[in-house]
Amino acid sequence: MEKKIRHEINRRSFLKMLGVGGAAAVAACAGKKSTEAAADEYKNQVEPPKGKMTYRTNPMTGDKVSLLGYGMMRLPQKEGSEEYDQEMINRQIDYALEHGVNYIDTSPVYCRGESERCTGIALKAQNRLSRDQYFVATKLSNFDPRFQSAEGAKKMYYDSMSELQVDYIDYYLLHAIGGSMEEFNKRYVDNGIMDFLMEEREAGRVRNLGFSFHGRQDVFDEVLTLHDKYHWDFVQIELNWLDWNYANEINGGNVDASYLYAELQKKGIPAVIMEPLLGGRLAKVPGYVANELKQRDPEKTIASWAFRYAGTPEGVLTVLSGMTFMEHLKDNLLTYCPLVPLTQAEQEMLDTKIAHQMMEEETIPCNACQYCMPCPYGIDIPTIFTHYNKLKIEGFLPNPNAAEDSTLSQADPDYREKRRRYLISLDREVPRERQPDHCIQCGRCIHEKHCPQQINIPQELERLSRLIEELKRNPA
Repeated sequence: MEKKIRHEINRRSFLKMLGVGGAAAVAACAGKKSTEAAADEYKNQVEPPKGKMTYRTNPMTGDKVSLLGYGMMRLPQKEGSEEYDQEMINRQIDYALEHGVNYIDTSPVYCRGESERCTGIALKAQNRLSRDQYFVATKLSNFDPRFQSAEGAKKMYYDSMSELQVDYIDYYLLHAIGGSMEEFNKRYVDNGIMDFLMEEREAGRVRNLGFSFHGRQDVFDEVLTLHDKYHWDFVQIELNWLDWNYANEINGGNVDASYLYAELQKKGIPAVIMEPLLGGRLAKVPGYVANELKQRDPEKTIASWAFRYAGTPEGVLTVLSGMTFMEHLKDNLLTYCPLVPLTQAEQEMLDTKIAHQMMEEETIPCNACQYCMPCPYGIDIPTIFTHYNKLKIEGFLPNPNAAEDSTLSQADPDYREKRRRYLISLDREVPRERQPDHCIQCGRCIHEKHCPQQINIPQELERLSRLIEELKRNPA
């Protein structure tokens, strides 16, 4: 349905209906789309201005950083292929640098382990700027026990430099701390890696040292008390209008962004922001939310509201965006070239009214980060969750009990059409052999992988498998 719409209307009409991020939730998982649709959107989009980027200064080091950071987590793929489109990656990085973006963020585990290599090639290919005019950020993503020894962790560190084709890293992160202090010490302290990284910073091969956080408040508080010892130059947190006050309610293992940001401000540590769109969920919002935002500013995309929200706090150094397509990059550049901060009234509207309304949707808190992938049995976990959330938000999620309960049938007369839409669209988005019923509950996605949102993935897949089976048994 969505692909058909994209072919039938031009870019400007599409923006007025949904905003640039309308397809972001699905596109973030797939990383590919019709060449014709991409060309139409590219052709009809307003060009962002050059020389207008908003910059923030890192108070720890004096770095002048673009407020828009390029997140290399969701790279474009060649149409009909799992292969990443290096030519398009090169073009988009070059375009971003030309328009003032100077912070590029990646990790050894992004994009099935290929993100750093693709990023290194893209940066090497551009000749617009010298090395000291942009910042490269990557992470010690040593979730796998093989990389938790001193030798394994150092190998990951040196491999990052090799893949990125650099001899120093501007912003280096301990990746996704927050599970427990035992885990933190095992990954970074007991093996001597923190001492090693401090020596690397002293030698200039690491210019800024920090960490990214997902998890428990007590772990965040304790790691932050280590600031006197380790001198954190920055900290990466999840911040958006849902996570500001509702992160703990969305997932009991996470901490509200309002708390994280306030604690960093107390210590004067700048914040790097991840997931400003919550994996696309704040771009593809319910119709009543989209209508209210469009009434306030018909010319702005839905996604731009989320990016303005994330960029408004003065303690924010840069806001990362996984810009899979050129039109995503352009829209974000339009938002930050320059940034128009939210007014107090706009802030209050998003923090209270809009956030509260969206919390009532009860979606699966998946950000399509793909940390759970690949599944050894081929299950397309992010796309399955994204498909469910999309229909839930749009009000097209069928209740299988309505087919047998006359009371529910009266309450939901559109059950038959919702059922048909759910099953047909699922088959279009996810091949049959990659759907929830093929999950054998091996648990690898939670035991050997690292879900930042701490979703019980096998449990959710089993629930969706039951839903699908009930829908198939109850046509009307």
